[in-house]
Amino acid sequence: MKIVSRIGSAGLLALATLAAILSMPAEGAERGPVRKASSTTATVETEARVIVKFRADSALMRSLSARSTNTVATEGPQHAQALSARLGLALVDGRVLGARSQLVHAKGVSSKDLAGQLGAQADVEYAVVDGRMRALAAPNDPLYAGGQSRTPAVGQWYLRAPDSSTISSATSVVAAINAEAAWAITTGKRGVVVAVLDTGVRPEHPDLAGKLLPGYDFIANSGNANDGDGRDADPTDPGDGVTQADVGSVNGCVASDISDSSWHGTQTAGLIGAATNNGAGMASVGRDVMLLPVRVLGKCGGYDSDIQDAMKWAAGIAVSGVPANPNPAKVINLSLGAVGSCSASYIDVMQQVAAQGVVVVAAAGNDGLAVGAPANCPGVIAVGGVRHAGSKVGYSDLGPEVAISAPAGNCVNTVGTCLYPLLSTSNNGTLAPGSSIYTDGDNHITLGTSFSAPLVAGTAALMFSANATLTPAQVLTALKATARAFPATGPDATVQACTAPTSVAQDSECYCTTSTCGAGLLDAGAAVAAVANVTSNIVVSSTSVLVGASVALDGSASHAAPGRTIVSYQWAITDGAALASISSATNAATATLASTAAGSVTVSLTVTDSAGQSDTTTTTLTVSAPPVVTPPSSWGGGGGAMELGWLLGWLASVIGVWLVTPRPRRKVA
Repeated sequence: MKIVSRIGSAGLLALATLAAILSMPAEGAERGPVRKASSTTATVETEARVIVKFRADSALMRSLSARSTNTVATEGPQHAQALSARLGLALVDGRVLGARSQLVHAKGVSSKDLAGQLGAQADVEYAVVDGRMRALAAPNDPLYAGGQSRTPAVGQWYLRAPDSSTISSATSVVAAINAEAAWAITTGKRGVVVAVLDTGVRPEHPDLAGKLLPGYDFIANSGNANDGDGRDADPTDPGDGVTQADVGSVNGCVASDISDSSWHGTQTAGLIGAATNNGAGMASVGRDVMLLPVRVLGKCGGYDSDIQDAMKWAAGIAVSGVPANPNPAKVINLSLGAVGSCSASYIDVMQQVAAQGVVVVAAAGNDGLAVGAPANCPGVIAVGGVRHAGSKVGYSDLGPEVAISAPAGNCVNTVGTCLYPLLSTSNNGTLAPGSSIYTDGDNHITLGTSFSAPLVAGTAALMFSANATLTPAQVLTALKATARAFPATGPDATVQACTAPTSVAQDSECYCTTSTCGAGLLDAGAAVAAVANVTSNIVVSSTSVLVGASVALDGSASHAAPGRTIVSYQWAITDGAALASISSATNAATATLASTAAGSVTVSLTVTDSAGQSDTTTTTLTVSAPPVVTPPSSWGGGGGAMELGWLLGWLASVIGVWLVTPRPRRKVA
């Protein structure tokens, strides 16, 4: 079977000039993160804090009835002493929160345990942990937000939180995947790898810089490969465009294959793992996870044998004649397929890959018919496509094999600018590579279940980042259990419910059911929260400093699983200990690294939660020697005065060190 992509800067004057430049506002600078709803973030507890509300008719509240209640801020429940006697704990009254509620503090007990004990008292209506909230920020990638001056005007609508659960108007965005809530828990780990089995990638795209691991080209036929040879270690996409000259001369090409190059793999890779929060371009679902480009599709598609070998290699299984993969994937994305049932060879390979603990995500297909292979293979997470409103997009395949649905992009209109496409990394070359671009709503439009699947694959990678012990079955179960319900009605009375697939394509919008479009709409935030274990996270003030400079290390963004708290932090230098030292306490949420010599330094942070679970993450810093300024061999002025040029050079080096040395920063309230 042949598989095709699921298309879719002398002297004082110089110093004065420098000062003037530094005082100027940065023109065209990216705006800061947009503040969003905050999310609970774990922190080390120094005391227990519980919000308590008392029952109106309780004995404790009746004791306040003779007192004035004109000012709730000063008059209200202060019952720590009474509760201390009952519980045998040293409780302290906190501030009054309302006529019947207050804060209660204690030491030597966790907030969770204290809330449980207080909540069991007959006088208490409820007792809940006074959780720590932090600002939840959207990434600063300029194409992320809505209100764009380019198309699509809605930006990356599909990553944001949905604005509705029902289709109340034509602009209701029901299907957005709520990625920001997932990023509040984890932005992905570089040790989690997603293999993108596709047409290859354009590695020069700026939003893929630093995100690509060494991949492989598995296309054995040189004609289909379009790069002059067969299998090799270069997964770069040379273009898969087909001309009339290719028909009949390139293996498997027919007239219906004639088209420009799709840059399909670059698009799927961008959706999964484009560099994010870097103030440039787009955001991706997986953010900090790494991409393994594996080329399996060329001109006119690719063969099952190549794809199946690529799947095994991506999962870390040996493939004859191919070097071992040093970076096995946890997730494989297959935005490809063909009509037909799952073959025995695919079933065999899927079982081998699953035994490696690897999740396989595949696009359902774009024909409006029954789900094809390999999406219909057992154990595969088949992904259907929905419109922005949450109804099935006309072209998406459907049926009981679909596990979950995600945005596939839809235009609403039949002519003019496409209103709700997806946005990703791409190239503007017609046949051969051109310049790096981002897709839009006009000439380079990203539509198809090929692009629904990467949203699920990126979410699965975030799930593994939050909990490395997950099995493929657990990932599937959590995705389905946390999916949001499909909308069943809307303002357009002509839209009907989707029905079981037949030989006639259902190529128009319909309301999804759980038997046609899977368990529901992908909710990345809910899925990651459902499986989250304790997750360590390091934020540094700078990743590159000069010798003698200090680096601020911040682990306060580390996250505990729901119902748990982080009880300890431990910083360590795991590589380059002779080049730097931790000059602060090593067991606090923040630390300071003091550099002493040039080289590469790796710092680790291990966090442990209240259940005894631990997680470790690392970050690598580059320490460079300051510039060496050699004094002149002669001295001018007859009296030993330094030459002006050397003096200016020395001043410049001092200023340079001052500029790159981190200084205390104000915290945002």
